[in-house]
Amino acid sequence: MALQLQGVIPPLVTPFTADGDIDEAAYRQVIRFNLSKGVHGVCPGGSSGEGHTLTAEEFQRLLEITVEEVNGAVPIVAGIIANSTREAIRRAKSIAHLPIAALQVTPVHYLFKPDEEATFRHFKALTEAVDIPVIIYNVVPWNYLNPAQMIRLMKELPGVQGIKQSQGDLKLMADLVLGVPEGCKVFSAVDALLYSSFALGAHGTIAATPAALPGVCVNLWNTVQAGDHVKALEMHRSMLAFWNAVVADNLPANLKTAIALQGCPTGLPRAPMPPTTPEQEARIRKALDDVLRFDA
Repeated sequence: MALQLQGVIPPLVTPFTADGDIDEAAYRQVIRFNLSKGVHGVCPGGSSGEGHTLTAEEFQRLLEITVEEVNGAVPIVAGIIANSTREAIRRAKSIAHLPIAALQVTPVHYLFKPDEEATFRHFKALTEAVDIPVIIYNVVPWNYLNPAQMIRLMKELPGVQGIKQSQGDLKLMADLVLGVPEGCKVFSAVDALLYSSFALGAHGTIAATPAALPGVCVNLWNTVQAGDHVKALEMHRSMLAFWNAVVADNLPANLKTAIALQGCPTGLPRAPMPPTTPEQEARIRKALDDVLRFDA
């Protein structure tokens, strides 16, 4: 199955109740909020959605709800964060019956770094277990995949059809876009430099900023595709100020606050993640007041 994805694909936040349960009604509103902004896809279960805290059963339920709400309007990318090959395969198989366009899969994220061959075997086993294209989310600092390793995975494993790159080094992003095998795609998660990533030829973005500002990010994507780099640079400056206001150890909580301030309920972060502080909220409000002038 070929990877048919491009553009702005927000990693959906997961609303939780005060008891730590998933607030399904609020989650449905999050999906509708994103669809109303013209996004090109959605990604439940990622790190912005606190996917590392989800049980296998919760993960499957989130995907089922997403399929119901999206109803074929846009592609769905399922975020898998797992610490073993067995668990990654288990989660992938649990949603194989659903119309999922791709799996976004992190390398092992706990404090253990498999060598290059072990990482290769991990993704080989996953891609052989399910017939769903895999996008590797290259985000784990102590298990970071270098460009040669990523390109090898895409060349030698037909099921690996994309990379989501989070490193802030634009040279690395440029090298990936230049060297990516035909038919494979590079998505940017360099939140501070989405404009630059788009200008360099990234095929889209799956990142925290689109989770909070889906309409603004769609507008930026369309602006770059139209070649209006004067406007795109103006948007970049405002979006960078917003990113500086939300980025913190409790980033998912701050994304929820930013979305809630736009009128969409987002619930609470899952403990022990702390909620947005009053000081953080003040900075987010100020940044939102400026950046939302670019909302689609």
